[in-house]
Amino acid sequence: MNIRILSIEDAQAYHALRLEALKNAPEAFATRLEDALERPVEATEKNLALASAVTFGAFVEGKLVGNATISRNTSAKMSHRASAVAVYVTPEARGQGTARLLMKELLRYAENWNGLERVDLAVASRNEPAKRLYTSLGFETYGVDRQAMKTPENYIDEDLMVKFL
Repeated sequence: MNIRILSIEDAQAYHALRLEALKNAPEAFATRLEDALERPVEATEKNLALASAVTFGAFVEGKLVGNATISRNTSAKMSHRASAVAVYVTPEARGQGTARLLMKELLRYAENWNGLERVDLAVASRNEPAKRLYTSLGFETYGVDRQAMKTPENYIDEDLMVKFL
């Protein structure tokens, strides 16, 4: 398995993986699949070129099988904070430590990002495997955002977690 920062050249593969994520785990993301389908690949290219966000990809035999993004807050009073977002691993790559490797690389990057002091994340309260992973990496739950998201069927609560660097 190879973990590396995604570049504009990876936009097509990342766009396809993002659509898969939204289809397979809609409760884990604020973006709706219907909205993502309307976004062109060029929007993904633009996101991958941002200086305030870095997306890591996990590749197996050249195929993108997972991703995790760290997005730094750009306001002066909040630039010591970043968020881990859009973490996803394909079903066939789960159970092999892929998400752990992605998050470890993200955290290694965060620790070396000048002036960054903490990484925040929000995870669906019912997503026990993800919560166990984040806790094992040093994240602590500091609250619950009740009814953080709403689908036509139900509300989704999110646990709010932080890791101080």
